[in-house]
Amino acid sequence: MYVGTLSFDLLLGDVRSLKEKRSVVRPIVAELQRKYAVSAAEVDHMDLHRRAVIALALVSGDAAHVSDVLDRCERLVAARPEVELLSVRRRFHGEDD
Repeated sequence: MYVGTLSFDLLLGDVRSLKEKRSVVRPIVAELQRKYAVSAAEVDHMDLHRRAVIALALVSGDAAHVSDVLDRCERLVAARPEVELLSVRRRFHGEDD
């Protein structure tokens, strides 16, 4: 069994309220879940208008599959024009951990 996690620290564009923030963050989380069947959620900076941390996790029996899906998720978030990707933290846990 292999487990991969990603967390994205995001700077949001012209967002002036938490309601606007939700309208930016929720579609990203939903697209990650729909396209790649990962568990994803906003996990930090809940009270800040222009910052968000989105985390996701994936479990698979194939290490290459985990790596491929994490790469695709990272590209999807990085390509979103309404957010600036400040940092990405990737963790990979395998059979030997």
